[in-house]
Amino acid sequence: MGIRTGQQYLDKLNSMRPHIAIDGEVVSENIAEHPAFRNVARSYAKLFDLQHDPRFQSVLTYQSPSSGDRVNASFLVPRSQEDLAHRRAAISSWAEYSNGFLGRTGDYMNSALTALAAAEKWFAQADPDFGENIRRYYEYCRENDLLATHTLIPPQVNRSVSGSEQLGGQLAARVVEERADGIVVHGARMLATSAPIADELLVFPSTVLRSTPEDAPYSYAFAIPNDTPGLRYLCRTSLYTGKGVHDEPLAGRFEEMDAVVIFDHVFVPRERIFMLGHPELCNAFYSETGAAALMTHQVVTRTIAKSEFFLGLAAELASSIGIDGFQHIQEDLAELIQAVEIGKALMRASEADAAPSEDGVMLPKWSTLNAARNWYPKVAQRFPQIIRKFSASGLMALPGEADLHSESLADIELYLQAKTLTGPERVRLFKLAYDASVSAFSGRQALYEYFFFGDPVRMAGALVNSYQTEPLQARVREFLARED
Repeated sequence: MGIRTGQQYLDKLNSMRPHIAIDGEVVSENIAEHPAFRNVARSYAKLFDLQHDPRFQSVLTYQSPSSGDRVNASFLVPRSQEDLAHRRAAISSWAEYSNGFLGRTGDYMNSALTALAAAEKWFAQADPDFGENIRRYYEYCRENDLLATHTLIPPQVNRSVSGSEQLGGQLAARVVEERADGIVVHGARMLATSAPIADELLVFPSTVLRSTPEDAPYSYAFAIPNDTPGLRYLCRTSLYTGKGVHDEPLAGRFEEMDAVVIFDHVFVPRERIFMLGHPELCNAFYSETGAAALMTHQVVTRTIAKSEFFLGLAAELASSIGIDGFQHIQEDLAELIQAVEIGKALMRASEADAAPSEDGVMLPKWSTLNAARNWYPKVAQRFPQIIRKFSASGLMALPGEADLHSESLADIELYLQAKTLTGPERVRLFKLAYDASVSAFSGRQALYEYFFFGDPVRMAGALVNSYQTEPLQARVREFLARED
């Protein structure tokens, strides 16, 4: 089959029968037509369509090694720096379409599956079947152009104990039965972004597991279709209020839903299990397979596009109302320029210093990407602050789209014009600034980026513990011992 069109994606989505709870109702059919999911599903559909656009196809796709069909470039196993550059160009094309506001596009989990499948031998340590399963599943997703979401952590109930200890171990998703043909899973997981509009759910190892018998039921990796019997999604309320893309230009297009995942005695077939038991292997699931490197390569590419958007928005706001000549405004613009260029530099450095893994996969340098994923979540918190500063009270003086088609239009044209924009044009620009810096959508975006890879404090500790400082310490000791 190879690459899908947007319509094929929407048709498949509407044909599925998942269990999605949102705002007191259960949605189980025609998902792509529901008001909470319709617009974002069509944004995802546009990404699928871009694969067929002659302007983008050579960047977004490559020829499948098995079928010869065109498949998405995020499934390309990088064997060279040129392959990494191809992957980045494809990811960037999608990221620039959404300006980085779609955080769970298919290329994110595709990147994980690509690295995991190439590490087939690593999975075979636990069971030869697991190695074959992950490779076959990757090929299945690649050849059918599937969109996957994923879920990682136990419910946030009592963080003073491990997931396996919460309510006597009855809360976190766990294996409650092992059978010859598969396993049965019961409990809950957080937090599946874009779950309602996905084809598949990937359930990968959670936070650090202890190598004890008690943690064995929580040690697994598998994949299931999004409408598997017993699988339920409990969604938050949508942040899109339905006012249209004029009044909600970002939320009206890119409002990705987040959901708690509930497994009610869900059966997982043997062929879809990639790891079972082996807490010590589950703890190394991302680092030893290269998945963390390729996933972070995708994320950094996306966040560069997002940084560029905020720089462009801030510059457009400044010039439109004539504040771009003020030094304190230029200082903030310089901060945004630095964020863009640092992100690009870290990306380039990670690719320039890439090296092949034991499996022959060309992986970008992990220490550089690790620095990037620790740096961006904090610096990104400044972006909406700068937009609010530039816009000031202009964010609180925004009539709605309906006012542009009423007798108020004359007042809008006269009193809300800008140095370089008409009144209606200024309203439209500032609506975008509002949705990027003040709205509920923008608040969720800030939270999402801050905790994307987990607790920043724990991430910082992991960065320190993984970084080789001894050679640098030795240089200090050598300097102190010098006798000039």
